[in-house]
Amino acid sequence: MMSLFPVFQTAASGLYANRVWMDSVSDNIANMNTIRPYDQPAYQASYVVAQSVPSDGNDPPGVGGGVEVAGIDRGDPAGRQRYEPGNPNANKDGVVRYPDIDLGDQMVMLIQAQRSYQMNLQVIDRARESYQQALQIAPH
Repeated sequence: MMSLFPVFQTAASGLYANRVWMDSVSDNIANMNTIRPYDQPAYQASYVVAQSVPSDGNDPPGVGGGVEVAGIDRGDPAGRQRYEPGNPNANKDGVVRYPDIDLGDQMVMLIQAQRSYQMNLQVIDRARESYQQALQIAPH
């Protein structure tokens, strides 16, 4: 069954995927200095995997089905190793595990997700304006 307003559903799926992406990046940044005992895996960064959703066949030409979160990939459990003999989480050789998270990379991903989120909001706003104008054109 064709949706009356497929653009809203498509943009809303993008909003959801981008919110999940921003949440993931925020968690990564918040945990980039999390140290665990050496015999445990380091905090593993999460990376959102998104995929396109095909149109259901009833949508107008050029309208896709949106996007969905297909899964979450995890970072390297080995993390980055540093020599810190005074750290209580260090092994017998004085080595601790930090997550393998680069702040610069995370900030770039956060900006990308934020801009994509804003773009989807603009799509919804423009579609709403278009539908309102079409209603004004229609004969009364």
